[in-house]
Amino acid sequence: MAKKAVHFGGGNIGRGFVAEFLHAAGFEVVFVDVMDSIIEALQNTKSYEVTEVSEEGENTKTITNYRAINSKTHEQDVVQEISTADIVTCAVGPNILKFIAPVIAQGIDIREQPIPLAVIACENMIGGTDSLRGFIEQKTDPSRLETIGERAAFANSAIDRIVPAQAKDSGLNVRIEKFYEWVVEKGPFGKFGHPDIAAIHWVDHLEPYIERKLFTVNTSHATAAYYGKHAGKKTIAEAMKDDYIRSTVRDVLQETASLIVDKHEISAREQQEYVETIISRISNPYLEDSVERVGRAPIRKLGRKERFIGPAAQLAERNAKYDSLLGSVEMALRFQNVEGDDESVTLAKILKENSPADATVQLTGLERDHPLFQSVMKVVDEVQSEGK
Repeated sequence: MAKKAVHFGGGNIGRGFVAEFLHAAGFEVVFVDVMDSIIEALQNTKSYEVTEVSEEGENTKTITNYRAINSKTHEQDVVQEISTADIVTCAVGPNILKFIAPVIAQGIDIREQPIPLAVIACENMIGGTDSLRGFIEQKTDPSRLETIGERAAFANSAIDRIVPAQAKDSGLNVRIEKFYEWVVEKGPFGKFGHPDIAAIHWVDHLEPYIERKLFTVNTSHATAAYYGKHAGKKTIAEAMKDDYIRSTVRDVLQETASLIVDKHEISAREQQEYVETIISRISNPYLEDSVERVGRAPIRKLGRKERFIGPAAQLAERNAKYDSLLGSVEMALRFQNVEGDDESVTLAKILKENSPADATVQLTGLERDHPLFQSVMKVVDEVQSEGK
C-alpha cells in the first residue's frame, strides 16, 4: 500500500529538507500552502532538484512523486488528504501553527484508519508539536478530545540543517548544506511504532537534542549575524573570517556548552566536537547567507526560551557565567529598522517607547525577579541611551 505524507509549507525547508527525506522513505508528498505561486509551480512541475553543498563538492537529488493543494481555496481537499495520510509534517514558522491547526483538526476528526496519524512539527522551536497539538485541540469538539489519541500521535522533533538564501532564478530547486540532523521522540507512537523514515533519529528523550541544537547552532548563527551586521559584514561566512567575531562566537558557545554538559550529562569532549562542527558549518563559504536574513525576526530570537535568553537564564540560575551571551543580546537589540524585516522595526519602536524595565519584559519575557533580569535590563538601557 502506498504511503502518503501531507506537508504544510512549500518553502525551502519544506522542499529541501522535509520533503527530500519523506521522498527518500517512499512517501508520496502532498504539499499544502496558501501561496499561489508556490502551489502553482509545484502543480505544474513533475520534479525539482535539491543540491547538497559541502567542502567536498555538490550532490544533486531529484524529488518526484508529489502533489500540491492550496488550502486557501481547497480546504476540504486538504481535510480529506489528512484523513487518509500516514504522516503530517509542517515547516511554516512558529507563528503560523495556529492557522494550519483547524484543517488538521478536521482531518484527524474524520479519520478512520487503523493506525494513528503521525503528526510532527519541524519548526525551530522547543515543543513545536506540543504547540501545534494545543491549537488542534482548541479546534476539536470537546467530546472528541478524550479519544484523539486513537486517531493521531503527536511527537516533538528537533531539526538542524542550514538553508541559505536561494538564487532568484532557482525556482523550486533548493541549495542546502549536506549536514543535517532530524531527531524525533518515539514514545508517542506506542504499540503501533513510529513511521519508517531512515533520515530520522528516533530517541526516548528529546530535550537534550533540542537544547544542544538551539543553544549551539541557532545561538552561534545568530551571534555571527548580529555581530556581522554591526561590523558591516555582508555574509555569515565573511563575518566568521573576522578574528574578533569568530572568537566571540567561540566565547558564547563555551558558555552554552557549560550548560549543556552540566544539564544533560553530555561529555565535555562530545560537546566540544559538536561546537567545532557547528563553527565549521556556519563558516562554510559555499553557503552564501546574508547577515540580514539570518538576523531577521530579532524579537522572536530574544524570546524567553530562545537562543540567547534561554541559556543565559539557566546559567544565571546556576550562578554560572553568561557575559558573552549578554553581548549577543546587545547586538540583537541593535538590529533595528532593517529593510524587509518588520520585527526589527517593531524592536526599535519598543525600545523608543518603553522604560528599560518594561522593554526588557516585553522583549524577553523575563520575570522581574529573575536573576538574569537586571543584567539584561542594563544592556537594554545602554542601547536605548545610545539611540536618544
